[in-house]
Amino acid sequence: MVAAHANTEIEATILRLVAERASITPEDVARALDTDFHPLLGRIRKIAVTLAVQGAIEITRKGRAIPPEEMRGLIRLRRKPADPLQGHAE
Repeated sequence: MVAAHANTEIEATILRLVAERASITPEDVARALDTDFHPLLGRIRKIAVTLAVQGAIEITRKGRAIPPEEMRGLIRLRRKPADPLQGHAE
């Protein structure tokens, strides 16, 4: 049986893993949370969409960032690159 994991725990795990690695899969997140990880995958993908919409991470497919609404199939998650223009006043 899968242990109950709060959405905040899943979110924190996603953010921790993308900070530690170049990119991760939803399965990496699920395995970090539970040995019986398959039931968690749907929730992890939904939380990844929320984080992407908030600008915290990027969802990629075939190495390219995709809009969250286009997420399907095999995906990876990565830290969103810093905006080079952010913090520069004109």
